[in-house]
Amino acid sequence: MPNTQPPAAPPGTPAKVTLPAGTPLFRVHRGEWPATSFNPAPTGRLYGGGRFDATEDDGYAFLYAGLTTASAVCETLLRSIPFDSAGPRTVPRAAVRGRRLAFLRLTADVDVVSLMSGRDLAAIAQDSWLVQAEPHDYPFTRTWGHWIRRHTDPWAQGFVWPSKREPADRVTVLFGDRCPPDVVEESGTPPVDFSTPGGQEWLDTVLGLYYAQVGPA
Repeated sequence: MPNTQPPAAPPGTPAKVTLPAGTPLFRVHRGEWPATSFNPAPTGRLYGGGRFDATEDDGYAFLYAGLTTASAVCETLLRSIPFDSAGPRTVPRAAVRGRRLAFLRLTADVDVVSLMSGRDLAAIAQDSWLVQAEPHDYPFTRTWGHWIRRHTDPWAQGFVWPSKREPADRVTVLFGDRCPPDVVEESGTPPVDFSTPGGQEWLDTVLGLYYAQVGPA
């Protein structure tokens, strides 16, 4: 099963790709947090958190972002919402409240482990489960993420993989303990604030492409 313990060592060579300086990144985040801030708080081993968060077993600050606006929205708001035969997928209003989309870019080249292809995943004894698993499996994906970090130390500054709900696009996690300071900066494009009428309209347009909508207040 894909959520078994990792082997002693990868069966192949983990794939390295470089995200060059200037690469645009897009991040849906809570408005009270700076758009460029890394999350310094480890997630519990067994509950909550994201796919490749730090835990007490491997502590590091982390930042998730999409390489397109669509992947940023899909990863944050749609990743765990299945289709409903009765109508469009509904994003809870609480999931949107206080959030905005930030336009960022890398200030330096960043080397990441590619988890994009079957060949990439096979090199680390995995398959698409690692990047497609639902949140109930995140304790296992975090264990694998820590293991990949150990076997790509010190060069791997993050991972890149296909967005779960928009597999044509990529998403990334960056590791604060391996990236240079200020590796991410705001691009100068004003953020889209989902609490404003214009921001709500923008979000409705993106979600509509994925047969989804924000629920009532």
